[in-house]
Amino acid sequence: MNEEPSRLQLLHFARRVVVQQATAALAQLDGWIREEERREKERRRGEEMRPAPPEWLIQYGLNRRNVDAVHTGDCWAAAKSGRCRPATRQQALDALRRQVPACVHCRPDTALGMLD
Repeated sequence: MNEEPSRLQLLHFARRVVVQQATAALAQLDGWIREEERREKERRRGEEMRPAPPEWLIQYGLNRRNVDAVHTGDCWAAAKSGRCRPATRQQALDALRRQVPACVHCRPDTALGMLD
């Protein structure tokens, strides 16, 4: 004889299925959390190891010999040009004294105390 499962047996079976699916979903979610924590840790470590940006930049011409301008280290125009190299404060001062133009956006001459 083929006996049908009782309503109580079906409810217990449904509970086991839900527990099994929830356990699998939690394991997947825990894996995603671990992966995101690893990425966040790597991002923080990368930020800590990144060298400090230069305080001053000197922009070179297309031939890489002519000096076109002096910038502060955080100047957006310098970043956009792609032709800048880091410089010390003394190098920036020397360039300005040699009549190299100061960037009109970041005004390194004012930041260096050459103009008020």
